[in-house]
Amino acid sequence: MSNNPSRRLRVLTWHVHGNYLYYLTQAHHDFYLVTKSGHPPGYAGTVGVLPWGNNVHELPVDKVASQEFDVILFQHKAQWDDDRLNLLSETQRRLPRVYIEHDPPQENAFEQRHWVDDANTLLVHVTHFNQLMWDCGTTPTRVIEHGVIVPEGVRYTGEKARGIVVINHLRQRGRRLGDDVYANVKAHVPLDLVGMDAKSAGGIGEIGNLDLAAFSASYRFFFNPIRWTSLGLAVVEAMMIGMPIVGLATTELATVIRNGESGYIGTDVSALIHAMQRLLRDPDEARGLGNGARKVAMDRFHIDRFVRDWNETLRQVSS
Repeated sequence: MSNNPSRRLRVLTWHVHGNYLYYLTQAHHDFYLVTKSGHPPGYAGTVGVLPWGNNVHELPVDKVASQEFDVILFQHKAQWDDDRLNLLSETQRRLPRVYIEHDPPQENAFEQRHWVDDANTLLVHVTHFNQLMWDCGTTPTRVIEHGVIVPEGVRYTGEKARGIVVINHLRQRGRRLGDDVYANVKAHVPLDLVGMDAKSAGGIGEIGNLDLAAFSASYRFFFNPIRWTSLGLAVVEAMMIGMPIVGLATTELATVIRNGESGYIGTDVSALIHAMQRLLRDPDEARGLGNGARKVAMDRFHIDRFVRDWNETLRQVSS
């Protein structure tokens, strides 16, 4: 370990959420992704279409224990419970540790104790809402809000009088992700659902990571029917290209969107339906709200701020 602020750190982590990992690896350090044969979930390495930088390296699971790292960056309970004990060497288990919590509690909204119960591990929440809801005991915590990148030149146009919804496996994940809310709204407002297995819920299907922003740009608004989640990267990416957002005033989204400035949020679904119908009739209002959403995204979710926060955090834990 070193106090040299310019030294590149060697960070061991896992591929859990592809887009988030891609944004994380914009930090100027070397990231080693644990991989397994066949690239199963959690061990997918650099598979897929994301343009990984040359600071991202795959590391087969049987090579991990023999390597030297500066920080171990956990992102999933299975890695904390299993890989931490059975994959890492004794020396590696004593290294600085960070755990990224991507979600709010799933078993109890306000009483669930986080499994990382360790005063020597930094628990990083991706939203203040997550930090608020988890019982983290004596584990130190920090919030690093999202930072995103959208393709150069892709901006909202909004000429299509429809709303877009971006959720993976909506039918399978049910009420928590708002499948009933989506169905209710769709009966009154033209909506297109995209994401993994979207066709099973009457949607279009999956759109590739690099194509989603351009695909979404022509839709009049982005609708988020999710009851209980963190803050979806798809929402932030839509804001960054200048799309107005309509959604439930639950979780972190309630702190992001202001009614009449960047979109509309609420807990009265009927009122949200009326707001969406108005945006379909008034593209000028939608464009103005989209401009407001982009300003929020630029101020709050710029990739440069995200990288600074992560650089500071990784330096602090490894010093």
